[in-house]
Amino acid sequence: MAASLPDGILLGMGNPLLDLQAQVEKDFLDKWGLKENDAILCDDKHVAMFEELAKNYKVEYIPGGATQNSLRVCQWMLNAPNKTTFFGAIGDDSYGKLLSQKAREAGVNVQYQVTSGVKTGTCAALINGIHRSLCAHLAAANTFKHDHIKKDDHWALVKKAQFYYSAGFFLTVCPEAVVTVATEMCSRNRPVLINLAAPFIPQFFNEPLSKAIYYADYVFGNEDEAAAYAKAAGLETTDLKEIAKHLAGVDKANKERKRVVIFTQGAEPVLVVSLDGVTEVPVDRLPKENIVDTNAAGDAFVGGFLSQFIQGKGDIECVKAGNYAASEIIQQHGCTFPPLCKFH
Repeated sequence: MAASLPDGILLGMGNPLLDLQAQVEKDFLDKWGLKENDAILCDDKHVAMFEELAKNYKVEYIPGGATQNSLRVCQWMLNAPNKTTFFGAIGDDSYGKLLSQKAREAGVNVQYQVTSGVKTGTCAALINGIHRSLCAHLAAANTFKHDHIKKDDHWALVKKAQFYYSAGFFLTVCPEAVVTVATEMCSRNRPVLINLAAPFIPQFFNEPLSKAIYYADYVFGNEDEAAAYAKAAGLETTDLKEIAKHLAGVDKANKERKRVVIFTQGAEPVLVVSLDGVTEVPVDRLPKENIVDTNAAGDAFVGGFLSQFIQGKGDIECVKAGNYAASEIIQQHGCTFPPLCKFH
């Protein structure tokens, strides 16, 4: 069925980054003020960290960026190229060329804005045991301009898309583009899917996040992101189900669709929540020795979900596909996957 889907049925926008992945000790994280299982934007003090990584550690270069990861996983699950389109900004350099090559090989139709004079964005993906810490240096990704999506050939791709997904990280770069595309989707009663992405998004970018949520028919997050959202929203609860119910009931643009909130919580059941109620979808636990690293597990979950969602499957079946994809990705280094997808 996937092969019969129209090309470009799913549109994503985000920050395309090249992951510099390395195994590090807890001392390294402490030295650079980083936490396990967290994601932050790097500041000036982290520039030297990238230099230390390159000098003293074995670094793997893996395509990254949350939304782009999800689209790559979606394509892998579909096994039919060009069903997804991606907008983001890269530099005119070797890293940018590598990102473009890898994304196209994965079947994603990347329509990058290429910014000369600025390096392609990178992300230190630091693995400590089964934990990961992400520190992103956006660089060129941070130069994305709203005009890029309004070019005639690009806007035609927006009009062609039937589903739109973006992780919250892009709200730090071009929230105007998120709202423009979401408005277009709502006008056609097409689903808009947003991800809370990381605790710092609701903490420090709550205003653009709230605007994006207004258009969102689906909101994804994990337990830490949900807690950060609750705090930013002034909720007096840490109960994930209550937070999800609140989020499901927040005012939304498209009244034709009820909002569904999906919270993952590691190996604990996935919560699927709307104003109609709460469903818990169990996660098959992997033996600890099978887990290589948890980098991109959340991105993979969304990619698996989207691969079924754009085929008209129900939420629970989509969540099961998400669980499958996340399970496969955490048995690999970074957001990479086996040659063959065995999900049925």
